[in-house]
Amino acid sequence: MIKRERYLSRIRGTYDSDLIKVIIGIRRSGKSVLLGQIMQEIRDRGIGDDHIIYLNFEDYSYDEYTDPKLFHKYIKSQIKDKAKYYLFFDEIQEVENFEKVINSFRATLNSSIFITGSNSKLLAGNFSTRLSGRYLHYRILPLVFSEYLELIGDVSTSKDKLFDNYLHSGGMPQIYAFNDGYERKLYLTDLYNSIILKDIITRHDIKDPNLLNRIVQFLMENIGQITSGNSIAGYLKNERISTTVNTVLNYADRIGEAMVFDKVSRYDIRGKKVLATLDKYYISDLGFLQLKKSQIEEKQGGRLENIVYNELISRGFAVNAGKAIGGEVDFVATRFGELQYIQVAEYLSSDAVLKREFGSLRKIDDNFKKLVLTRDHTDYSRAGIEQRNIVDWLTDTETFLPQFS
Repeated sequence: MIKRERYLSRIRGTYDSDLIKVIIGIRRSGKSVLLGQIMQEIRDRGIGDDHIIYLNFEDYSYDEYTDPKLFHKYIKSQIKDKAKYYLFFDEIQEVENFEKVINSFRATLNSSIFITGSNSKLLAGNFSTRLSGRYLHYRILPLVFSEYLELIGDVSTSKDKLFDNYLHSGGMPQIYAFNDGYERKLYLTDLYNSIILKDIITRHDIKDPNLLNRIVQFLMENIGQITSGNSIAGYLKNERISTTVNTVLNYADRIGEAMVFDKVSRYDIRGKKVLATLDKYYISDLGFLQLKKSQIEEKQGGRLENIVYNELISRGFAVNAGKAIGGEVDFVATRFGELQYIQVAEYLSSDAVLKREFGSLRKIDDNFKKLVLTRDHTDYSRAGIEQRNIVDWLTDTETFLPQFS
């Protein structure tokens, strides 16, 4: 496994902080591996294993500690002196009322606490209320393209060819333990079923699993497209599936909480406000698109947008879809006062495509960076708008700034 340096570089400066470090991400995206790498770096600083405590709540060995009282009692029993203890709790959402226990540890122990979870709502509700201002959160994703290249280590194959492979297989780290395409698809199927069953259907007592799967199918077919509850409900109606818009939106929210998809709100660039309707959805890992039931032609433009979206999130940007005077802008990305407008296309193959991709950016009247990403190897930069090859952009050396809650 590669070292997840873009995340470690953000977290490293907080190893001794009494702020709780919260790491969230879809199942099997590498959270446990990241915790292991953090623990090893702490050991390398001279901290003994007797002051490092790790519990994985998906491991049946620790099942009894999903009871908050037993969990609290066990950790207290492991504290032998007043030196700092480093506490690591993997998939903490399995513990009932975990926020009470974590807050107790933070308040009463000389400790540095790290927790992971596979649900975006980990940071909502009671956790946010009890621990407001007392935690830092980090979002971890499956391998982005540069990490995939590091893992594969193939210098004999062109980056364009490797990029084609990545577009198809995605970045779930464990998938590359298999060389056979059938085994990879089987792994992704099992992972998908585990997420849908455990993180959505069981956790939220979903009454209609078939409806849930059909909504996921719709979102897969419409990556990067403007979507609404009405459009999803209309699609389902055409498929002879009766439901309501409220049910669709509720199920879509549950899918988002499990981090299978991210819902991206649109931003009115001129009015400088987030719009309340017509969102876009991007999937956490492109490998899941292999599980689509239909045989429609792959939409390369949507896949490229999805890769750029995930890359921006992994670099610590907040991302919206843009609504401009001249049309849509794929991404409005912000990070600590930095702002970028980004368009994504497969190729700038004609004057009409050039006009479409550059036109809406030209009408944005400010001096923030404007970028068009394509698979072209010709530089089409013009009028203060930079055009870059997407593979080159993805493999740039980047300083990954810390994210603070």
